[in-house]
Amino acid sequence: MIYSGHADNVFALTFSPDGQYVASGGRDKAVQVWNPQSGQTLYTYRGHTNVVLSVAWSPVARGQGERDGRFLASGCTDGVVQVWEALSGNTLVTYRGHTRFVRSVAWSPDGNYIASGGDFGDSTVQVWEAATGKHIYTHDAQYRIFSLGWSLDGKCIASASFDGTVQVWDALNGAISLTYPGHAGPVYAMAWSPVARGQGERDGQYIASGGQDATVQVWGAAQGNTIAVFTGHSGPVKTLAWSPDGKYIASAGDDTTVQVWKASTGKSVFMYDHHAERVRAVAWSPNGQTIVSASNEVVHVWHPF
Repeated sequence: MIYSGHADNVFALTFSPDGQYVASGGRDKAVQVWNPQSGQTLYTYRGHTNVVLSVAWSPVARGQGERDGRFLASGCTDGVVQVWEALSGNTLVTYRGHTRFVRSVAWSPDGNYIASGGDFGDSTVQVWEAATGKHIYTHDAQYRIFSLGWSLDGKCIASASFDGTVQVWDALNGAISLTYPGHAGPVYAMAWSPVARGQGERDGQYIASGGQDATVQVWGAAQGNTIAVFTGHSGPVKTLAWSPDGKYIASAGDDTTVQVWKASTGKSVFMYDHHAERVRAVAWSPNGQTIVSASNEVVHVWHPF
């Protein structure tokens, strides 16, 4: 199925925690919430006044009750992050801490905090309270932040940068614990491995990153040791996502393909080549059965296996 609810390029995709909805944002300044089975648009959020570059759905966090998974955070090129109710558009917080492009937003696993990363003209990661917008601290040790994410225990944040590094740092105070320098050139995408049943102590211990060098690299978040390097792309890798069971990684970018890899070995298991232009965003459904990927103003919904 192809979703065509946007009027211009789509830059961001995220599934709701229950997998029933997808939120997408783009150059048309809108965030669309829609059904990935039918393609029906359920809600259009127009709280932004500029290009939407990032969207993240709030997690299901124990103890939040009816608030679980109800909110979206979205960032745009004017430096503003909006936190709002996904199916009504009621705004909870408008965060104005950034001066320029907010390229990435990520919720803490407990849903209490948001980390937002600034691209050109800003180059900071800012951590703040999701419910109030209260600024906690600013991490400013990299140049141009393209992607970021929280570790599964909420103790660390990792951020990928134009300077060719991924940094792992203490979520409480921003103190750097590790700098991964494995890429040759800017790093556009990164994601922590998920909690996968049966993996035990391996859960959440790895980071996948992709960049200008056309590689996807999987490495240990504690030591920075490289586990696998995937080399099937012919152009820069701009986006990636883990399967929910942690066994596979989907990556995409300027070569117009979405590649699906076995995470432990880097073996290619599937290639989706139905996009006409470069792929700007990809997301994997919580049940592992569906991938959504965006190029131009359309989103493709497809099954990898």
